[in-house]
Amino acid sequence: MTRIALYQANTGIDPQANARALVAGVEEAAAGGAAILFTPEMSGLLDRDRARADAHLRTEAEDPVLAAVRAAAARAGLWVHLGSLAVRDEESEKLHNRAFLIDRDGDIRATYDKLHLFDVDLATGESWRESAAYAPGGRAVVAETPAGPLGLSICYDLRFPDLYRALTDAGARLLAIPAAFTVPTGQAHWHVMMRARAIEGCAYVVAAAQSGRHEDGRETFGHSLVVGPWGDVLLDMGEGEGVGFAEIDLAEVEAVRARLPALRHRRLIPPVTRAR
Repeated sequence: MTRIALYQANTGIDPQANARALVAGVEEAAAGGAAILFTPEMSGLLDRDRARADAHLRTEAEDPVLAAVRAAAARAGLWVHLGSLAVRDEESEKLHNRAFLIDRDGDIRATYDKLHLFDVDLATGESWRESAAYAPGGRAVVAETPAGPLGLSICYDLRFPDLYRALTDAGARLLAIPAAFTVPTGQAHWHVMMRARAIEGCAYVVAAAQSGRHEDGRETFGHSLVVGPWGDVLLDMGEGEGVGFAEIDLAEVEAVRARLPALRHRRLIPPVTRAR
């Protein structure tokens, strides 16, 4: 049994303030007995004013939020899955929406760049064009953690079950899905899709989320979740900011996979024949 923590954030437009909040979350998670803390997508900066945000964006090596979280993890002796940061590419004009797995010594054990980019016009009038600024990732990642083998993903990846099939085929027992879901899509799809990914993979889903009205005017759904491998919701943090805790038991993953052996029954899908 492993105790994990989730930090539900209301990330703003000042990276230094966001870094202080993350460091406080690391300290609270460690004090609460967690082995690893999970944070949301875009934990370091959430600002849809790209001109204003541009002044704060750095490469991975220069990012002050990443440096602060690494130092805090080392002080606390706590692993941190930093859901994602916007980091500059060292060789191009594009950014990366990048997740970081940081160990108890503050070392980066793994990174993952978001594969699927969110481009959409919503009925509310909101318009999002992630691909205008970000380059998509090119690989899927599973990494060892104190809670078990962790498959990495970010927010919009949730809608592409083939990714999670690849992660569980590669040995993942937990699936990290940090997010900054909008309120309309969260109300419609958040819980059902998170539970679906857990049920399909017979794996834990850990989804740290952004919550509330942000400084840049957007509203995010909150409801950071831990879902068990049978699809049961073990933690739902509702709205607001804070740190929540849950227990992960890898024996439960194996028990569910034995009870429902769908993963062993997976087959490569042959070419589709379209009947006339």
